Amino acid sequence: MKPLLEIKNLSFRYQKKMILQDISFSVDPGEFVAVIGPNGCGKTTLIKTILKTIHPETGTIHIENKDIQTLSNKALAKRVAVVMQTIDPASMTVRDYVQLGRLPFFQKYQFFETRNDVDIAKKYMRLTDVARLADARINEISGGERQLASIARALTQEPALLILDEPTSHLDITHQVRILELINKLKKELSLTVLMVLHDLNLAAEYSDRLVLLNKKNGRIFKAGVPKEVLTEASIREVYQTRVRVRPNPVSNKPWIFLVNQHDLDNRPGMKKD
Repeated sequence: MKPLLEIKNLSFRYQKKMILQDISFSVDPGEFVAVIGPNGCGKTTLIKTILKTIHPETGTIHIENKDIQTLSNKALAKRVAVVMQTIDPASMTVRDYVQLGRLPFFQKYQFFETRNDVDIAKKYMRLTDVARLADARINEISGGERQLASIARALTQEPALLILDEPTSHLDITHQVRILELINKLKKELSLTVLMVLHDLNLAAEYSDRLVLLNKKNGRIFKAGVPKEVLTEASIREVYQTRVRVRPNPVSNKPWIFLVNQHDLDNRPGMKKD
């Protein structure tokens, strides 16, 4: 199986600071890969290089065996859709907002959606449960509902790869789980390939197939693999400079990270001190 996304030897420097250094990993078709790491480690920068918003100093990125530098922005948008962390609360209806996802498919001198474009938008509005909000304005619905609308718009592009940059930030636990359960469902039903930046390690462990852990110290990948391999106490202590305890989730058996109060760590009898 050939990777859908393949990144080789990617480096990016901002002024004199190396943000990403020699990054190499791939994402297979139908896989859910989460990129994790502390603030400032280059997670969003990585996403921006894939979207051609910024250009790397070295390295290559291939989507479906095509170098993204050889693709026009329109051609790239037919293959890759993105959901960013924050959404501009524009004063337009949810229906119009979602239908913007069809713009990469407009022909020359086409100004309005075709019946097929409208039907595709309706399909993904139903799948993401925002069809009921079709006539509501984006700036009048909740943050969680805006995020669902943004996912619907991205899916309306019918991409091979869906990229999400911290889609659960600023959402309560109900909406966090709802968003990730939806992505997991779409991954299975649509054979969708997902690359997601996540801040919450427990959510990343629970929902992703593999993790890519970035190290802020040198801009390199510290470790990549299945959650059990990546989220160890030693790895988290090294990359995040934080003491934690990692135990299996009693339901899924995925790794679950517990924060450790320093006072309790120092005073609890029998507690191992790192």
